[in-house]
Amino acid sequence: MTRRRIRGLSASVAAAALIGGIAGAAIALSSGGSGGETANAAQDAGSAEAVYRSDAPGVVVITATQTQNVPGTLFTPPSTEQVRVLGSGIVIDRAGDIVTNQHVVDNGKGVTVGFSAGATHAAKVLGTDASTDLAVIRVKTPQSALHPLSLADSSRVEVGDTVYAIGNPFGLDRTMTAGIVSGVGRDIRAPNGLAISKAIQTDAAINHGNSGGPLLNDKGEVIGINDQIESGGTVDGNVGVGFAVPSNTVSTIVPQLIATGHALHAWLGVEVATIDAGLRNVVRNLPAHGVLVVGVVKGSPAARAGLKAGTKPITVDGVSALVGGDVIESAAGTDIRSPAELSDVVNAQRPGAEITLDVSRNGQERTLRVQLGTAPR
Repeated sequence: MTRRRIRGLSASVAAAALIGGIAGAAIALSSGGSGGETANAAQDAGSAEAVYRSDAPGVVVITATQTQNVPGTLFTPPSTEQVRVLGSGIVIDRAGDIVTNQHVVDNGKGVTVGFSAGATHAAKVLGTDASTDLAVIRVKTPQSALHPLSLADSSRVEVGDTVYAIGNPFGLDRTMTAGIVSGVGRDIRAPNGLAISKAIQTDAAINHGNSGGPLLNDKGEVIGINDQIESGGTVDGNVGVGFAVPSNTVSTIVPQLIATGHALHAWLGVEVATIDAGLRNVVRNLPAHGVLVVGVVKGSPAARAGLKAGTKPITVDGVSALVGGDVIESAAGTDIRSPAELSDVVNAQRPGAEITLDVSRNGQERTLRVQLGTAPR
């Protein structure tokens, strides 16, 4: 079990130097979904220069005013302050629709979009999804000013692939950085606490202000939306570990946000942890595979089905956990070996679907039936 200190990538403009099944059918934005054309002329060029020339006009600067809580001190009470937040976004069609991160525009007022030619337009928030940290905003501008980018198939992304990030770190508009895909299939935490599965890890430098900008392959296609960085707990900037929401998630969520303003996700309501060798050395009766239930949300589908979390505290290799609860061995007929695999099974379902869970409780096997709910927004 590991713990990471993850930070979102929006930045304060005032102090820029500081800084789920999914309901609905996926569409291929790169082939005209959402009414779009592609400005992607770098399909086979491969060079960083060609990718930048092709794609930079499709990357926008997004600013919004958000209300943030200011903790109280010994001398002052808690208060709120208005903060101007800066992020990035990508144009996806000729209707003026732009994809960014939910945390860039969440509860934001006065959202504006800046284009590469220097024009700035007010934007309307069409929809947000806290479960994937995605949002769609729309601007009214001549189609000639819009340069839609293409979405690639993120399931084909492999470790070692060359990637580029374009965004607005610290307000430096349309900065390009390069790197490789460092890992695939990562789970990262969404703003509402749920897991965003199949995230792409990269060492391309991304910093505050890159939120919502594209992670591109060497053809200039979008493979992900830059979302979070690992700070390491020591610095507040890039340390070579960044994460992007995969483009296949984008292509599924975006049409829902455009059509209805929100997206639906199946929800189990359970927190689980990997069973590693260290845990096996100190805890008996653990099954050959599975994930340990360490938390069950009150009133959730998991709670109604009778799933039990551990209650006995234990520390292994400096990491604390609760043991003595259920171990989920399989879900919907699929063997489970990691939290990511359980997330994938749940994310493949629709809210209201019923699945079976094979669990081990104190060495005893049992099967539970769970009717999945709708993830909280």
